[in-house]
Amino acid sequence: MTRPIMWAIGTFVTIGIAASGMGERLAGVTAAALKRQAGEPASFAQAVPQPGAAPASSFDGSSRVETIRGDGRGHFAVDGQMDGTRINLMVDTGASLVVLREEDAERVGIFLRPSDFTGRTSTANGTASYAPVKLRELRIGRIEIRDVEAAIMPRGQLGTNLLGMSFLRRLRGFDIADNRIALKG
Repeated sequence: MTRPIMWAIGTFVTIGIAASGMGERLAGVTAAALKRQAGEPASFAQAVPQPGAAPASSFDGSSRVETIRGDGRGHFAVDGQMDGTRINLMVDTGASLVVLREEDAERVGIFLRPSDFTGRTSTANGTASYAPVKLRELRIGRIEIRDVEAAIMPRGQLGTNLLGMSFLRRLRGFDIADNRIALKG
C-alpha cells in the first residue's frame, strides 16, 4: 500500500517542477479533448453538491470551512464535485497539482487521446506521462475553486485521485490538528 503512495508523491512533486514551465499548456484542456463526446464540450461550471456527499462543514457567514476527519493512517479522504459528479480525492499537500485518474476524468466528461499525455515526470518507478488540464470548477462541500490546474494520469497508473496544492493554495488557508484538516474557503 505504501508503494503506490510513495510513487504518487514522487510523481507529483516532479510534476510541480515540470508544470512551472508549462503555464500556457496548463491554461486549459484542449478543445479537442472536451469535444469528443457527442461533439460538444464538457461543462464543469454546473457542479451542484448532492445531499450527504459533502464532508462535515461549518459556515460563519463570511467564510466557508470544510472539516475532514483523518482515517487511522492519517489520510484525509474527501468527496469533491466536478460537473455535478462526485469524485473521491485524498488530500495531499505534497502534490503540486490536483491529480485525477483517467477513469474518473472520463466520468466528468474529459475524454483524452494518447497524444494528450504530453507531460512527463520522473519517479522512483521510472518515467510517467500525464495530461495537463485545467478544471473549470472543483467543489469540496461549500468551497468552490474555479480554473484549477490538474494532471490526469493514464488508466491504471494511479490508485486514488489527489487534492493537491493547485486547489489548496487558493484557499484562505488550511489547518491540520487532532487528525482533522480544516479547509478555509
